Amino acid sequence: MSRGFTSSLPFKLILALVLGILLGLGLAGIEGSFLCTALLNVIVTARYIFGQFVSFCVPLIIIGFVAPSITRLGTNASRMLILALALAYISSIGAAFAATAAGYSILPFMNISTEFEGLKKLPEVLFALSIPQIMPVMSALFFSVMLGLAAAWNKSKLIIELLEEFQKIILSIVTKLLIPVLPWLIGTTFCILSYEGSITKQFPVFVMIILIVIAGHYIWMALLYFLAGIYSGRNPFKVIKNYGPAYMTAIGTMSSAATLSVALECAHKSEPTLRKDMIDFGIPLFANIHLCGSVMTETFFVMAVSKILYGVYPSTGNMILFCLLLGVFAIGAPGVPGGTVVASLGLITSVLGFDTSGTALMLTIFALQDSFGTACNVTSDGALTLILTGYAEKHGIKE
Repeated sequence: MSRGFTSSLPFKLILALVLGILLGLGLAGIEGSFLCTALLNVIVTARYIFGQFVSFCVPLIIIGFVAPSITRLGTNASRMLILALALAYISSIGAAFAATAAGYSILPFMNISTEFEGLKKLPEVLFALSIPQIMPVMSALFFSVMLGLAAAWNKSKLIIELLEEFQKIILSIVTKLLIPVLPWLIGTTFCILSYEGSITKQFPVFVMIILIVIAGHYIWMALLYFLAGIYSGRNPFKVIKNYGPAYMTAIGTMSSAATLSVALECAHKSEPTLRKDMIDFGIPLFANIHLCGSVMTETFFVMAVSKILYGVYPSTGNMILFCLLLGVFAIGAPGVPGGTVVASLGLITSVLGFDTSGTALMLTIFALQDSFGTACNVTSDGALTLILTGYAEKHGIKE
């Protein structure tokens, strides 16, 4: 196992999951003892504090990444850039709606137990360190949109520079504080769920859900390349056949940024099916804003987790709102492992009503397939670049 993987967030989350489950099973075996009671008191209190900290960071993350993304669009807008953003957004919400439809169609036929009788009782939190958010999540989203648009319209150089600096500050908070806290939140949550007995029985369901999502990735990639081929009038197979190295690199690195050099090399092998200028423009841009695989994964998972933990699926109206907003969050997601789900924690809590257990379970199950979601993102960029190539040819845009 490479050193890079063992130091990655997905590995740490999976390790925390395993250790948490083992500790929870161990505590269940000595239920009623002084040691069990003492450890549970500490774990329950720690989980509460970790959850409060993560919840507090969510509005800051939204403001720090959505507002600067909008100012960059306003000050650098061009026809091809707007088209690329539109393609990324449409692909992301299309993947989200497809996952939603699959969730309503497939999940009811899976053996997801919602019976919670016989669960062990947990002790109360020793002390409740409440850390309220500076503003509600939806307020943070609308504030970010309005501030970003107004700053771009007025060309407010000072505000734009302040937003860029604020984004760097928030990214430091995410990477140096929030990311290190997440494994502890995961570990304590799964320890509690394992002790209660509500999670271990669902393990086969988790495996099946992950396999379904990976199959969905392949279907969505095939659809994107099919549509790109029809629009551009070019053979999409001449593009996708070269993407094997990029796909495998993305699985290994779990990062679109780390895969960028390989993705560019694969795309350039597709010339002249893909225009060189469209490759140099589209591939680096889509690596940051086109996260269809991650969005599809998160959408299907929130439905499954909602059923597992709360016994019901999210309402259709809530899922539609979640999908539309998730596409926005994907474009402005921070460049950290699992950035999509981290950036959208506010949506999961405010739109879908997840509690700490729900968000922790989402983070973990997302990490279990993060490699395949990233690989889908990277490989699908070739399809959108093919659409850009077709658009440039149809509208006489010279290289």
